Amino acid sequence: MGEIIKAYMVPHPPIIVPEVGKGQETPASATINAYRTIARQIRDLAPDLIIMTTPHGTVYADYIHISPDSVLKGDFRAFGASGVKLSFQNDIQLLEKTIRKAEAAGIEAGTLGQTESFLDHGALVPLYFIASEYQRFKLIRISIADLPALDLYKFGQCIADAVAESDRRVVFVASGDLSHRLKDDGPYGYDPHGPEFDRLLVETVRQADFEKLLNMDEKLCSRAGECGLRSFIMMAGALNGLDISTTVHSYEGPFGVGYMVAEVNIGQPNPERDLIGSYEHARSLKLKEIRDNEDPYVALARLTLETYIRTGKRISVPGGLPREMLEERAGVFVSLKKHGQLRGCIGTIAPTCSCVAEEIIQNAISAGTEDPRFMPVRESELDDMVYSVDVLGKPEPIKDTSELDVIRYGVIVTSGFRRGLLLPNLEGVDTVEQQVEIAMQKAGIRKGEPYTLERFEVVRHK
Repeated sequence: MGEIIKAYMVPHPPIIVPEVGKGQETPASATINAYRTIARQIRDLAPDLIIMTTPHGTVYADYIHISPDSVLKGDFRAFGASGVKLSFQNDIQLLEKTIRKAEAAGIEAGTLGQTESFLDHGALVPLYFIASEYQRFKLIRISIADLPALDLYKFGQCIADAVAESDRRVVFVASGDLSHRLKDDGPYGYDPHGPEFDRLLVETVRQADFEKLLNMDEKLCSRAGECGLRSFIMMAGALNGLDISTTVHSYEGPFGVGYMVAEVNIGQPNPERDLIGSYEHARSLKLKEIRDNEDPYVALARLTLETYIRTGKRISVPGGLPREMLEERAGVFVSLKKHGQLRGCIGTIAPTCSCVAEEIIQNAISAGTEDPRFMPVRESELDDMVYSVDVLGKPEPIKDTSELDVIRYGVIVTSGFRRGLLLPNLEGVDTVEQQVEIAMQKAGIRKGEPYTLERFEVVRHK
C-alpha cells in the first residue's frame, strides 16, 4: 500500500538558483538555506515519487492539467542559465489512476490541452534543489486551476486515494510564492493587503490549520497578488483526514515577493480532520436554506436547468407563477455560482421572448450550457448550484460616468455594433471606472475609441 510520507510548501523564484542569480540571490539566503535543509530530508526519505503542484505552465480555469510526457524535462534558459537542465521520468500509471479518481469525483482533470512541453519554473526551482541531493525518483507535475477551493482540496484527496492503491512512497511538494505586493519596487508594487495575506497564511501553516486555507478571503488574495494558495490547497487535500504537524523553516520577502519554506509531517488518520465530510454537511444545510427561500424567479431558473441537464428537454412555462412573470416583458440575466464562484452567466439586454418567464427559461439553459468561459454544467454539479435572476429595467442614455453608481445601476457601453453590459452591485467591482472598463472589454472596445453610455436598474432575485 502506497502512502504520502511527507509534504512541503516551497517558493519558486529563479533568482535563488546560483547559476541564475549570479550573486544577486544573497538577500534570499534564508530561503536557500531552508531549501537545502528540505532537500537533505528528501534524500534521507528516498521517495519513489515526487508529486509537484505548480501555479505555472499549462493552467486552465476549470480543468486541472497534468503533464503527460513520459520524460519531464526543462532548463533555465529563460533566466539566462540554459546549461542548467533537469529531466525526470513521469509516473504514467499513477497519473492515469489519479485522473480516474478525479473523474469519479466529478472534477475535470487530465492530460489534454498541453500548451508547453517543458517544466515551468514553478516546478524547476524546487526540483533544482531536490536534485542536488537526490535524483532517484519519478515525477508527476500538476498545474493549478481556477476552480473552487473545495474542488481543489477534493482533487488532493483523489491524489491520496490513487497513491494508497499503489506501492509508491511519495513526497508531495506544493510550489507557490506568497504575495507579490510587499514592496514599492517589487514586481507589482506595494499593497497593504500583501503583508496582511502573508502574515495570515504563514500563521495558518504554523498552526497546521488547513481549514483556514479553504476560507481565505478572495478579495484579500486578489489584492495581495498571491500565486501559491491553490497549490497549497491541493496539497492539504491530499492530507485530508490525517493528523499533521508543521515547521516553517523560513519566511522572507527580499524582492517584494513572499517566500515561505514549510515542512508538513504526517501522522495517523483522524476523523476530526476530515474537512471534506464536515464541509459537505455544512454546505448541504446552507444550500437547503437557500432553496427553501428561493422566490418564483429563481425557482424557475433552477427547475429549467435541472430538467434540461437531466433530460435534455426544455420545460414549458409552469402554472402557478406570479402574474407579472407571465404578462411583463424584460431583459433577464441568469447567473450560476458554485461554491461561491461564478459558474455561468447569460442574459438579454432587451426582451426577446413573450414574457419574463420565457426569458428566464431561455437564459437559464444558456447560462448552464453556452457560457463560453466555462464547460457546460454537469449533472453531478446541480446540487451545488446557486442561482440568481436579474430582471432589467429599461436602459436610459447618460452623458458621462458621473451619472453612474456601481451599486444601483448597471451599464451598457456601445461603439458602433459592439455592445458590452455589466450588471450592478457585483463582487469585486468597486468603482464606476472598473465597471465601464469591464463592459468595454466584454464588447471588444479599446481605450480611446468613442462610445456611448446607458444605465439601467435591475430587480435581483436570489
